[in-house]
Amino acid sequence: MNHYKSITELHEKSGFEPPKHPLLSLMTCKELMTYSVGEDRFTGDFYMVALKKIKSGYVLYGKTKYDHSNGSTVFMKPRQVIEVSNVQFAEKGFVIFFHEDYLAGHILHDQIKNYGYFEYEINEALHLSPAEEVIMWELYEKIRKEYDENSDEFSREIILSHIDSILKYSDRFYRRQFVDRSNNVSGTTLKRFQTVLQNYFDKKLHLKEGLPTVNYLAGELFLSSRYLSDLLKQETGKTALEHVHIYLIKEAKNLLLGSDSSISGIAYGLGFESPSYFTRLFKKLVGITPAQFKETKN
Repeated sequence: MNHYKSITELHEKSGFEPPKHPLLSLMTCKELMTYSVGEDRFTGDFYMVALKKIKSGYVLYGKTKYDHSNGSTVFMKPRQVIEVSNVQFAEKGFVIFFHEDYLAGHILHDQIKNYGYFEYEINEALHLSPAEEVIMWELYEKIRKEYDENSDEFSREIILSHIDSILKYSDRFYRRQFVDRSNNVSGTTLKRFQTVLQNYFDKKLHLKEGLPTVNYLAGELFLSSRYLSDLLKQETGKTALEHVHIYLIKEAKNLLLGSDSSISGIAYGLGFESPSYFTRLFKKLVGITPAQFKETKN
């Protein structure tokens, strides 16, 4: 598998024209034409933001193929594994590559880590409305104009401000997509999540595997863990992990008040690795220890 330390290396391997800036590359699908390096898996030390439509072939990162024909925006972070196979892009789209070093010393260097969609699977791409697509293209054209026509001490700051705007708008558009998804699917995400969580305990997987992880639960829903958490956060105000904790504490309260089991027995019975971890979590969420709560039934 190839690892590209620079954007220039990626261009050379792919048969693209050399980038005008070693840490920044802008291309439209007209310039890309066909990504024809055959089947290729690679990682790189750069971010990617791409608005694209694919006519044939596929792009894969995470576990899922992207072959959507509508206008969608996808995001790649440094060292994320990408697989590309004989992709042909439709006529309208753009790709922005920016090396992580391009952000050095800029506020975006830290802020970009807060955008959870860089952790999403590719099937969780951002599907833009026509109005949203116009906004993204306007920002791209501003970056392109600065990239092509100016090279002075202001250029990097101006370009990064527009990239920052793309990321902020994407965050907003994802929130809209979360709402649309919740309104369109049969049953809320929370209900489906709670069903998967209940099934985990009904099958007694907690006795073999321990507490359910968000990765496992998300996988059962065919979502990435970050996308699931962000979707639940938008829908309920709480993340996936918080909902797991709520479930555990509810079950723990029932056992503490409805059985004679010891606190250690209840902790291990729920899948906790140690009673101390159970006690810390219980006190954090309830405000008192399991022992103090158990006393309330007397």
